[in-house]
Amino acid sequence: MCKILVYLCITLYVSSRDPNRGDLIEIKRQGYQHWALYVGDGYVIHVTAADEKGPLKSDTTGTILTRKAKVKKQLLKHVAKKDEWCVNNKHDWYRVPFPVKEIIRRAESWIDKEVPCDELGSNCERFMTKLCYGDAISFQVSAPG
Repeated sequence: MCKILVYLCITLYVSSRDPNRGDLIEIKRQGYQHWALYVGDGYVIHVTAADEKGPLKSDTTGTILTRKAKVKKQLLKHVAKKDEWCVNNKHDWYRVPFPVKEIIRRAESWIDKEVPCDELGSNCERFMTKLCYGDAISFQVSAPG
């Protein structure tokens, strides 16, 4: 019963509606989810390869293992490409996000800065949830240690 209730609560915050400023965007990549923050006018802030000359180092499943990454502001349609995406504020049912202006200010302060990126600890979902809620949360991987 508890698992069903959690699933119902989470699905209430997942939507194919047009995003609002401050919404978390889940982009469904092959083998993992990429996360971004919608900042308005079609733009998102997200974590991407620092040098943009090639893909992040990966194993045979295509998941990101390690490499420096950079925070970028780009059009959602360029970030998502042909991958499916949705608004996914799945933590709002049990966490109170910062005010939208504060979330956007925090995100914009990271643009063009390098950040560590590894799917086993510092991933894009954790980065985005830290901006929104103050805590790094990811259900894609367990916390290290």
